Amino acid sequence: MSPRDREPARGHDAPGRVRPYALVRGRTRTSRTDVTPVESIVVTTPLGSSATVALEPGDILRLCEMPYSVAEVSALLHLPIGVVRVLVADLEGDGHVRINLPAARQADGSVDRVLLERVLAGLEAL
Repeated sequence: MSPRDREPARGHDAPGRVRPYALVRGRTRTSRTDVTPVESIVVTTPLGSSATVALEPGDILRLCEMPYSVAEVSALLHLPIGVVRVLVADLEGDGHVRINLPAARQADGSVDRVLLERVLAGLEAL
C-alpha cells in the first residue's frame, strides 16, 4: 500500500478539521528537552495500534504503522512541521508511538564512519 492510499480523506465528505495550531493549543515546544529532528523516524507502538484516537493524532497513528520520518508525516498529512513535532511528542508521551532519533554526531560534527559504511553496504546490496 502506498502512502497515497494511507492518506486521510479530504474534500466535501471529510469531517471538519480543526486549525492545526488549535490541535496543539498554540504550543510550539513539548515536554521533551530537545527538538525532534525532522529526520527522526516515527513508528506506532502496539499500544498506539489498539488506541482509539481521533483527528490528526489518529491519522499519525494509522500512517505510522509503517515507519515514516517526521518530515514525511508532515508532508503526507498536509500539516505544518511544528504541529507534527508537538503531536508526535505528545503521542510518544502517551506510549502510542516510538521516535527513533538519528545517529548522534561525534564531537567534531561528523557521523561515525562505521555507520556510514553500513549504510553504503546496505545501499549496494539493493
